[in-house]
Amino acid sequence: MGCGKSHHDMGSGNCVCQVVRAINDLQQAVAAEECQPCTSCFNEPLGSLVSPANADTRVFMLKTADGTPFSAFFSQDGNPFCLSVYFRVEDVFDNCCATLRVLEPTNITGTTETPVNLLNTTTKGGSGCCVNLGALCEVNNFNSTDECVTVDLSCFCAIQCIADVNLGICD
Repeated sequence: MGCGKSHHDMGSGNCVCQVVRAINDLQQAVAAEECQPCTSCFNEPLGSLVSPANADTRVFMLKTADGTPFSAFFSQDGNPFCLSVYFRVEDVFDNCCATLRVLEPTNITGTTETPVNLLNTTTKGGSGCCVNLGALCEVNNFNSTDECVTVDLSCFCAIQCIADVNLGICD
């Protein structure tokens, strides 16, 4: 989604900030109502991106000025350096700051769910410095983690909504 005003008047503010605020409003409406096919982050109601009956999360990615996905670490099975580019907004505050929950990327094949490793270990002698963009295509599901990051949304140039899912956040 671009920063145009096709669906909502976004004024002169930061478009990423406005979109994250809209996602937060959608998620809060679902949580307040005990949880209730498109391409826009502004689609209503929550659940319209993939049509799950009881979505409580709009999964999204943030992109930096050079177009690379913003990433954060989370801990899984004792490994504190798992990487994700997928987030759920938990709170928006101080005009354009947000607390984001880091989501674990997974792949479901049949009845088996496996984590997808997004950490690129093939660069600079396997240093694990970057996001493995090729692995993004393997992701088709998400799990909630206990890890959160606080970000200044005005530092990002783009946001891409990925899916609406039920993570059991409002259970």
